[in-house]
Amino acid sequence: MTGAPETELSHATSQKRARVLLIEDDKGLSEEIRAELERLGYFVRAADTFAEGLHEARLADAAVMIVDRMLHELDGLEMVETLREEGIRTPVLFISSLSSVDERIRGLKAGGDDYLVKPFAMAELAARVEALLRRLDDMRATRLRAGGLEMDLIEQTVKRGDALIELLPREFKLLEYFLRRPRQLITRAMLLHDVWHYRFTPDTNVVDVHIGNLRRKIDAPGATTMIKNIRGSGFMLHADA
Repeated sequence: MTGAPETELSHATSQKRARVLLIEDDKGLSEEIRAELERLGYFVRAADTFAEGLHEARLADAAVMIVDRMLHELDGLEMVETLREEGIRTPVLFISSLSSVDERIRGLKAGGDDYLVKPFAMAELAARVEALLRRLDDMRATRLRAGGLEMDLIEQTVKRGDALIELLPREFKLLEYFLRRPRQLITRAMLLHDVWHYRFTPDTNVVDVHIGNLRRKIDAPGATTMIKNIRGSGFMLHADA
């Protein structure tokens, strides 16, 4: 850290002072996670039941939540779905022994921001928490970049290199959603909920149509495709494209 810019130091300090809500009913694991995060400087509040976790989450004073998938025979997905329906957007890291790709996708569709499979190294969990906090800071940014693509939210402009790209309002919002989540799997259900604000998942190809139109505008002939299909799962923005 010696010689690091002041902005980087203040950012790291603010991260380490962040409040973390841990919802885990395995007391041994909960104590281990809490000890590690507190050692790193986080403030940690722990809950070990579905009801207590839901109550604490509704206070909305945590910067990040760590939620176990299975809580006394109740699925943590239900808790996060309830919170999202109530408008609580606190970033969520799911931890679970359910390791299949389908389960990870379920976690994302329910409103989770990341998914870590048990058993895991404490260093990896801490790195995931820090990444979610960085993403939270990024959500406040007004200028977003990925590779040669740049969006200015104040001027409402998009450029790839020196070329100005004209987007329709829905396309602009769709691209902003991807730029705020580089290299993250984005499902159609997430887009329908967060960009189109559907309360359910309709049988429609509206997402694919809009992404197709967006690709034709942001990917010049011969340029690398930035928004790529993840077969059977959704899409991902490759920030280095």
